[in-house]
Amino acid sequence: MSRGRLRVLLGAAPGVGKTYTMLEEGHRLLAAGKDVVVAIVETHGRAATSAILDGFEVVPRTLVEHRGVELTEMDLDGVLARKPAYALVDELAHTNAPGSRNAKRWQDVDELLDAGINVYSTVNIQHIESLNDVVQQITGVPQRETIPDAVLRGADQIEVVDLAPQALRDRLTEGHVYPSVRVDAALSNYFRLGNLTALRELALLWLADEVDSSLKRYRAEHGIESKWEARERVVVALTGGVEGETLLRRGARIAARSAGGELMAVHVTSQDGLREPNPAALAAQRSLVETLGGSYHQVVGSDIPRALVDFARAGNATQLVIGVSRRSRLSALLTGPGIGATVIRESGDIDVHIVSHSQAGGRFALPRYTGGLTARRRIYGFVLALLGGPLLTWLLASFRSDESITSDVLSFQLLVVVVALVGGIWPAVFAAVLSGLTLDFFFVDPLYTVTINDPLHLLALVIYILIAILVSVVVDQAARRSRAAIRSAAESEMLAMVAGGVIRGQDALQALVTRTREAFGLAGVRLLRDDVVLYADGEPTDGEPTLITVNSTARLELSGRDLAAADRRLLSVIVSQIAASLERGDLAATAEEIGPLAEADRVRSALLAAVGHDLRRPLASATAAITSLRATDVTWSDDDREALLQTAEESLSSLAELVTNLLDVTRLQAGALAVTLAPTEVDDILPGVLDELEASPGEIGIDVPSELHPVLADSVLLQRALVNLLANALRFSPEGVPPVVSASEFGETVEVRVVDRGPGIPPERQTDVFVPFQRLGDTDNTTGVGLGLALSKGFVEGMGGSLEVEDTPGGGLTMVISLPIATPSSPASPPAASSPPTPSSPRAASSPSTSHTPSTADPENPGQA
Repeated sequence: MSRGRLRVLLGAAPGVGKTYTMLEEGHRLLAAGKDVVVAIVETHGRAATSAILDGFEVVPRTLVEHRGVELTEMDLDGVLARKPAYALVDELAHTNAPGSRNAKRWQDVDELLDAGINVYSTVNIQHIESLNDVVQQITGVPQRETIPDAVLRGADQIEVVDLAPQALRDRLTEGHVYPSVRVDAALSNYFRLGNLTALRELALLWLADEVDSSLKRYRAEHGIESKWEARERVVVALTGGVEGETLLRRGARIAARSAGGELMAVHVTSQDGLREPNPAALAAQRSLVETLGGSYHQVVGSDIPRALVDFARAGNATQLVIGVSRRSRLSALLTGPGIGATVIRESGDIDVHIVSHSQAGGRFALPRYTGGLTARRRIYGFVLALLGGPLLTWLLASFRSDESITSDVLSFQLLVVVVALVGGIWPAVFAAVLSGLTLDFFFVDPLYTVTINDPLHLLALVIYILIAILVSVVVDQAARRSRAAIRSAAESEMLAMVAGGVIRGQDALQALVTRTREAFGLAGVRLLRDDVVLYADGEPTDGEPTLITVNSTARLELSGRDLAAADRRLLSVIVSQIAASLERGDLAATAEEIGPLAEADRVRSALLAAVGHDLRRPLASATAAITSLRATDVTWSDDDREALLQTAEESLSSLAELVTNLLDVTRLQAGALAVTLAPTEVDDILPGVLDELEASPGEIGIDVPSELHPVLADSVLLQRALVNLLANALRFSPEGVPPVVSASEFGETVEVRVVDRGPGIPPERQTDVFVPFQRLGDTDNTTGVGLGLALSKGFVEGMGGSLEVEDTPGGGLTMVISLPIATPSSPASPPAASSPPTPSSPRAASSPSTSHTPSTADPENPGQA
């Protein structure tokens, strides 16, 4: 029996139309005469989804009892017994009720596929296991129902059901996704425009990656190595040299010429780890790659050209950018074709760009030879040649015969090889020449003379010396590579120790200074700035220290041995890290100093403006009224006297309110706001709010459920915050459309909304409403100094809540107060006033899948906990 095929409809968020599309496809199959049943579909009360279910055969659900509650699940055995050609299974990531045969619905689907049943299913991007943390970062909501990536990638067909974010919000507003009572909470949380845009991009990128992986699998399965130019992919080869920046920028320009071009940078590391690229240059080039929108890769291979071409083919690259060789022409002539020529020969149909740069090789510079052996080993080689030659001559002369010349030559050859192994090339050449003369003098007729009569003898001596040179070169290269490997391991260990110290919480600069002294075996290292020691490790010696410039104001002082050139290369990497750490510290200190000063200056300027205008207005009115009453040359009627007294009273009351608000702002900024938290009923606060506003219930709409849990709040501060918000809403609400106060539970929080249908505020200005003395352009003399919303935000945050501004669906502004639900363990008093608490639980989201296990925020029932 062949396995069934799985087709999955992937959506960025609930409500994009996955289930509806699946049912439409089911109707198409029915019309084509196929056997289709609905195994399980969740309508979530959506009328359109329920209507399109008509005409399908629906397999009855099975009942599962859990803790005295009956839950319904897909009847897996019923579907298997029915064995249709196609089964429609909604919500692939769904968690089955405890006691079911399988824990997850995708495991039920796997059984259906094994039975040869084709399955159509749906899933949202937030349920993919590898994206779980990313989605939580975007939405602030952890997803407990996930599906392994391998299961989804194993589907025969994956399609994205796409809908523009604003179109989805419009559907939500019109009640096509959730009931009207849940629309405001959904729009304000999971269905924010930014969230939906990010989730949509995530879904499209995930599918694009899956398409790319499928294409690579297809090419591998069919042995296709030629490039398929679905889009331009440019690979830039980096050596670790300074020319890398030039190559990267050229590669980026090539990739930018075609829409959707991709830039990839690759550095090939030898398998033995002996090639020594410049780590500082590679780090800078890696950062540049990311800035240019590309990706950095590092591969291991002994054959660099082959590794580059293999990487380019594996990535389906269309262009390969390499630099002109830095070798001289003479060096290239002596050592054969370089990497560029080999890459061109091996690249096939991949276009290769060879870019010239300032580091290209010279015209006829001779290659430099630097030995890898120490001076001590060379001395040992010369000593062995001087002592071993005479000793071997004495031994061979003692047993000399007419037939021993062959063994004599081989014995001296062995001596030359041993000298080469110990001392390298120059002691080996010395030993070869010395042994050749010794053989001719003591063992070749005529004896005791140095005579070369036959040209073949001269050729033999030259070959003899060449063998010694070749052996010594091999030994020298092995020694050089061994030293390079040991040094590379030490450098890597040092950098890892430095990074580990910083990660474990050590001070970055102190860690760098300490590891520098330990790594280079110095007596002491000090980091000075303006001749002041910032960090030090060890004790400075009496000798002259080595000074390394870090930046214009800082330097590193090294006491002890002088550093070799190779040590200074690694030291330059450390110095660059020290400079970066100092710069970060300077920026942080500057920001910390400027922030309070700028804020204080802004508040002071605004306060002066307020005193100069808004305090003067009520004071002038009260003064004018009192002065008029005290005038003796005017006779006031009782009505006029009453009007003047009322004007004075209103002006003084406004003045007192203004002074109180200014004092409250001062207390908020000083962190001295007194807050007393206690369980508080929201509906108990509202009568006091209406009284203070002198508004009747008809002037302000009230929609607060009686079963609402109490919140942990200060009743006085909560009332003052609501008064400020409602006063603002009343001022901007159009006539005949009163503002509304509503409340709902969302996870572990209660959200109180003050909704108006006024002109609203542009999105780019919405954060400005909470700035003290900000009136967003109001210039009339009745608007106050712009402290109401700033005070409200400070009051709410002081109680451990949050105040946010949102657009009212259909026009207007909504102010949302979020406060934690009071629990028996809630504290009776708040934390320090200088550090207002923040909500302890993330705002939950509306999401389509439900879980029958307890959770703090059920996505389909956000009001339940």
